[in-house]
Amino acid sequence: LKAKKFAQNVLDTLILAEAEVHENLPEKVHLHELSSVDTLLDILGVTRILEEIGYFSDECKIYLSVLPLGGGKIKSAHGILPVPAPATTKIIEKSSLLIKMGPVESEITTPTGAALLTNLNIENKEPRMIIRKAVYSTGQKEFDNFLNIMKLYYGEDPLDVKDMNICNFEKYHQKIALLETNVDDVSGEEIGNFINIMENKEILDIHVIQGITKKNRPSYIIKVLCHPKDVSSNIGKIIEELGTLGVRVSIIDRFCVDRVLKESQINIFDKIYEFSYKLSYFETYGEKYIVNVKPEFEDLKKISNNTGVSLKKLKELVITQIVNEIDKNKFVKKFKTKKKK
Repeated sequence: LKAKKFAQNVLDTLILAEAEVHENLPEKVHLHELSSVDTLLDILGVTRILEEIGYFSDECKIYLSVLPLGGGKIKSAHGILPVPAPATTKIIEKSSLLIKMGPVESEITTPTGAALLTNLNIENKEPRMIIRKAVYSTGQKEFDNFLNIMKLYYGEDPLDVKDMNICNFEKYHQKIALLETNVDDVSGEEIGNFINIMENKEILDIHVIQGITKKNRPSYIIKVLCHPKDVSSNIGKIIEELGTLGVRVSIIDRFCVDRVLKESQINIFDKIYEFSYKLSYFETYGEKYIVNVKPEFEDLKKISNNTGVSLKKLKELVITQIVNEIDKNKFVKKFKTKKKK
């Protein structure tokens, strides 16, 4: 059903584009305007291949490099037309595909090709993948000093490749954004104020590194981690607050284990004190492993002031109690690794 729906959507995209170009209603567009049999064979052939490689399942992704449209002019039933053809342009302008002109003076992307690509759930980037098979397809056109070849790579996401000698961390994988900028004309007080402002925004973390830049000027490297959806708003705040001229953006991989905020109590000198702590853990092969236990500092500080017990001693008492409580909940306290043979 998904394959049939895809083929129908591609054909509808073509018909709608032709209708807009010729200012006709879609139902009045004739298939002879779409090269008829060749177009249908192209659509059905590609659909069949996609079905064979499992594209219509939820686990398959397709990545595409920047799409070359070509250049120059082409002959059509309506006369000489500039490349890309009007129908191709109509289709591309409604998509999110990254395009470029060239690299030859000829039509590289046809309306049918554009319709096929815009109906795929494509990501315009170079993927991290383990290549299992490479396929090369040559076109019928020949160009001077340019090979008319399409390369297809079929592979697997490294995170999907199972190895029973390592832990199953796939579910902890995230894509996050790293924003970076260098400033050398901002005071320490302004940096401190900036950190306070950013902590109130939708960020994951902020890090400031001192450095030396050209002409031996003291500088700061600002690093902000955030979700990709919050990149634009955070860039605006960085530029507004620091007056920097640019911000570097990288989408990076992160593995982030589970964490939960819990409440507990401790008895000191026959008096009960409440405190909070963060428990970090991961789950793999059906068992939960503790990564870290961290009592909230402000809670410990308050208890220390009230009891006279040092922060160091209090932290030891609290962590010992937490670990004993966790044992009752059947957490595994130590991460077990398999020995290499």
